[in-house]
Amino acid sequence: MILLTASQRAQLLANGRQADTDHIPVVKFFNPFGAGVWLATELDEDGDIMFGLADIGYPELGFWSLNELRSIRLPFGMGIERDLLFRGGFPISVWAEAARETGSIRDAERVLYCSGFG
Repeated sequence: MILLTASQRAQLLANGRQADTDHIPVVKFFNPFGAGVWLATELDEDGDIMFGLADIGYPELGFWSLNELRSIRLPFGMGIERDLLFRGGFPISVWAEAARETGSIRDAERVLYCSGFG
């Protein structure tokens, strides 16, 4: 699976050039077999380092490598997937607060979208 479309890459790069902005996540990556969800808001000019909300047991804001996500090998030859239906809907600060309150990005997504905000 292609982890980033050209338009997502362009938006992430544009967001990365804007300092101190509470961006809406552009893309959601997930492990289809278990823990691991990443909401990306920015991409550095190098095309590898992303910023956003990561949840590998506990949600936290930070940086990660897109190339490392691509290199993860899961059972049955699968890898990390991009959520084709994801829509950010809220600034990353709202996602982070909801994820911390609920304990995960997946639970935050249910709360945010079922509450009528999205």
